[in-house]
Amino acid sequence: MKSLLFVLLLGQPSGQPGNPLMSFLPLLLIIVVFYFFMIRPQMKKQKELKKFRESIKKGDKIVTTGGIYGRIAEIEEHSILVEVDKDVKIRIDKAAVLRDPSDIDSK
Repeated sequence: MKSLLFVLLLGQPSGQPGNPLMSFLPLLLIIVVFYFFMIRPQMKKQKELKKFRESIKKGDKIVTTGGIYGRIAEIEEHSILVEVDKDVKIRIDKAAVLRDPSDIDSK
């Protein structure tokens, strides 16, 4: 693999006309690697988070992006009423729900 990259990066001798594909190949390689190691995993993570936010229901325990732990008391279209203590409820946006705290408690 290292030798292939070395050959690709050397380029053509000055006497011969260069192949335009060979000049763009390193750039294409960087874009492909960037996609598979950065963009694709991030899209998968966002998809799982969206699925989790759609599946929450009344009584579920959640953690918000601000680090507030609570139990869902009421769900509306764009907001959630979260009970953080006895008789203490706050309304948050659905996008602020980060995860289920059960995976945190088990560690």
